[in-house]
Amino acid sequence: MPGFELFGDLERKEVNDVLDNGVIMRYGFDGMRNGHWKAKELERKLSETFQSNHVQLVSSGTAAVSIALAAAGVGAGDEVILPTFTFVASFEAVMMLGAVPVLVDIDDTLTLSPKAIEDAITPKTKAVMVVHMCGSMGNMEALQNICAANKLLLVEDACQAIGGSYKGKPLGSIGDLGCFSFDFVKTITCGEGGAVITNNEEYYINSDHFSDHGHDHIGNDRGAETHPFLGYNFRISELHAAVGLGQLKRLPEIIDIQKRNFNIIKDVLATIPEVTFRTVPEGGEESYGFLNFFLSDLNTARKVSNEFKTQGIDGCFHYYDNNWHYVRKWEHLKELKSLYPISEEVKSGLAYLKNADYSESDHFIGRNLSCLIKLSWTEETVRQRALKMAEIIKSIID
Repeated sequence: MPGFELFGDLERKEVNDVLDNGVIMRYGFDGMRNGHWKAKELERKLSETFQSNHVQLVSSGTAAVSIALAAAGVGAGDEVILPTFTFVASFEAVMMLGAVPVLVDIDDTLTLSPKAIEDAITPKTKAVMVVHMCGSMGNMEALQNICAANKLLLVEDACQAIGGSYKGKPLGSIGDLGCFSFDFVKTITCGEGGAVITNNEEYYINSDHFSDHGHDHIGNDRGAETHPFLGYNFRISELHAAVGLGQLKRLPEIIDIQKRNFNIIKDVLATIPEVTFRTVPEGGEESYGFLNFFLSDLNTARKVSNEFKTQGIDGCFHYYDNNWHYVRKWEHLKELKSLYPISEEVKSGLAYLKNADYSESDHFIGRNLSCLIKLSWTEETVRQRALKMAEIIKSIID
């Protein structure tokens, strides 16, 4: 990843179709399109890829999470459990609905700890959102059982995990709703874009309407459509969908390249006794977009991370000190720095953050390095990179 490394004629053809007919908006202008409906076509093909009955394309992965939760009735005062290790968009999407993000510890999968979920459930809990960070998953069977026993929604944020699977099912298709991002640095990209997937027809219809100002999309006269409920503008454009159509055709090739490069590096690092790897649950297969490994302690991980940068090993992240992806640096959330007044429900709901103990998450994130797997590397480039990484790690350990 990312998919833009392989941009070419496939994407160019789809985009030119849109430019030739001049209709960039996904809805309306039927007579001008010459049969081209890129968003609808991409939704059909994503439905096949994700083995899901319904797909709603939207403007971003962040929008997808808000829409998915809203479609299932999550809103003001409801609590949504999510992990300490994610992207800031996860809690932003929850708060946009007036709901409360409840951040809980991760385990060695680098995703939600089932025990931490159980400890965090309250009468206000409405959903559990597992975030498949860096291309792999948590203990999905345990998460499904917890949600079923407590009558909670299971929402999958699979924005970083297209191409991964669990027991033969694509990540994103296992919970009640799944969310994807197709931004510029994802495995397949639309430039900007996202998707909500589900097998629940009601959630799909709600997503379809909510993402377009509440339009019911009945008939072929947009001006005559009714609005069953309030909505907002989270539409994707035909141009973005066209790029995604070209990219989706490349997905099998992309995953194959990622898997090859991933395994070359992993096999070399696995010869170092002090290096261990994230746990992938039995029956799970990563998307191979990132290689995640643990070192013995925080200090060693910091030294290795710094030396990687010094010696030109780019794209390896030590998230413990990262502003975007780990709770430790989210001061703007903890202090509720907002341009507009935050509701009292959300303020009181987030009070726990001032004294929260995330030492369990620190234990894993502090020792973790997450290395991006690029598509543009040759096999020889990957092998030399792996040997250099191993040499650096050994020099610091010794």
